Amino acid sequence: MNQMFRSVPGAVRRFMRDEEGAQVVEYALIIAVVSIALVLALQGLTNGNFATFIARVNTCLTTATCT
Repeated sequence: MNQMFRSVPGAVRRFMRDEEGAQVVEYALIIAVVSIALVLALQGLTNGNFATFIARVNTCLTTATCT
């Protein structure tokens, strides 16, 4: 039990130095920015009828008919 308590500070220091989690956050931020840019681009391409466009895509994906 004492050995476990002595190893905790070293484990905490190793955890604090580990930077792998930071990469995941960076990738998530990049994906969020790209997603926002895609939505804005699609909104411009659909002349502001983005909701209609999304409904049409949803219809195409959920039913056999696609117009």
